[in-house]
Amino acid sequence: MKTNFSPINLNKTKSYVLKFSFLLVVALQMTSCGSAKKSSYFNEVGNNTFASYYEPLEPILQKNDLLSINITSLNAEVTEMFNIANNVGGIQTPGYLIDQDGFIRFPVLGKIAVAGLTKKELREYIREELISKRLLMEPIVDIRFMNFKVSVLGEVNQPAVFTIPNEKVTLLEALGMAGDMTIYAQRNNVLLISEEDGIKSTKRIDLTSDELFTSPNYYLKPNDIVYVQPNDRKVRNTSNATQWFSVILGSLSLAVISIASF
Repeated sequence: MKTNFSPINLNKTKSYVLKFSFLLVVALQMTSCGSAKKSSYFNEVGNNTFASYYEPLEPILQKNDLLSINITSLNAEVTEMFNIANNVGGIQTPGYLIDQDGFIRFPVLGKIAVAGLTKKELREYIREELISKRLLMEPIVDIRFMNFKVSVLGEVNQPAVFTIPNEKVTLLEALGMAGDMTIYAQRNNVLLISEEDGIKSTKRIDLTSDELFTSPNYYLKPNDIVYVQPNDRKVRNTSNATQWFSVILGSLSLAVISIASF
């Protein structure tokens, strides 16, 4: 049985299929396209100045922190004995590990309770002890973190744990080390997880406004975790609905090609 197609009907069919395909593509694009504003940083920032919050927020020493403590004085021979790393559980470490009770074992001075102190407070304590016990004259005490690290996870290009040698890193620098956020990141809802004295705290940060510059969270603390959440576009792109859109669109494209060829 032979079927005859009228040129007019054929053209109408092709026109309807093409129009429907076009509308479907537009709908798909609208559901997948994110707002340009939501994809950039600090949309509301103009000319301004912001005070630094770094100095008042010197990190508190905690259990499992690894410290480098270096002593210098005019008497180099005597000073050398204070620059030997402590022995923890029979293992020689390259620094002073704060144990689970909050102590370090320092040469001559013995056990020192350090958890809860700042580096400045510990520096002054060791200095005063060395002077009061007549062990050294005018000693200089330098203390540094050896395990200052932050983690950046989620919708970034290179999620990882980063060690910070200079003990000072901003949230923006940490994101830069992680290769910046992906296009699927929620820039207005970045989660910061911190821990101090065994207590975890969370903070939501909007990087599309200037709130970060006036926040104490501008500079990260040791062991901070930055989690960048996926936006709705990422969720949609991984949903079954989007997969079905692709199937339907592919089928319609095949139909158009077939009609055109016919």
